[in-house]
Amino acid sequence: MNKNRNHNINTPINHGPTDRRTNTKKTPYHRTIRGQTKQPLYTMDDKEFTKEEVKQVIESLQPKKTPRPNGVTNEIIKLVFKEIPKIMTATYNACLRRGRFPVSWKIAKILPIAKPGREKSADTSKYHPVSLLNTEGKVMEKLLSKRIPHHLYTTEYLNENQYGFTPQKNTVDAAMQVKQYLENQKEGE
Repeated sequence: MNKNRNHNINTPINHGPTDRRTNTKKTPYHRTIRGQTKQPLYTMDDKEFTKEEVKQVIESLQPKKTPRPNGVTNEIIKLVFKEIPKIMTATYNACLRRGRFPVSWKIAKILPIAKPGREKSADTSKYHPVSLLNTEGKVMEKLLSKRIPHHLYTTEYLNENQYGFTPQKNTVDAAMQVKQYLENQKEGE
């Protein structure tokens, strides 16, 4: 049974088209970067996702969204999680451990949506593209997007002068910092 469960967990992780860029011209720099991205990062603070974390993200999915490219709706993901929460949590943890984001989760269905007020125009520029991504991938992205900022703030990797995308900081803080710097420079003259 355990062997079959591992197969079920590994199948979505290993499934998907191969990288089409393998035949492209590579510089030594690009070869190095691509080689590094194929090796999972093992760090001491990579804690596995808890069932509660996965549940919280899945429950936050809006129920009436359009089906994704694979046909799976948010409602289906919620129902599946209620039936097999351990397997779904194990799948996301396997992705985390291996540093892999399944290619099949990255496939997008792109819909052209007419811009407001331009619905009757014959010009193709009236459209803007909207990408529908598979829900499984969106869940993984949300799980990671909660972890990454926490890691950055607790390890102090961010520069203290980082104002954008930083909680409790904004453009006013940045402007005040510049003002203070200029005043200090003027006093030093």
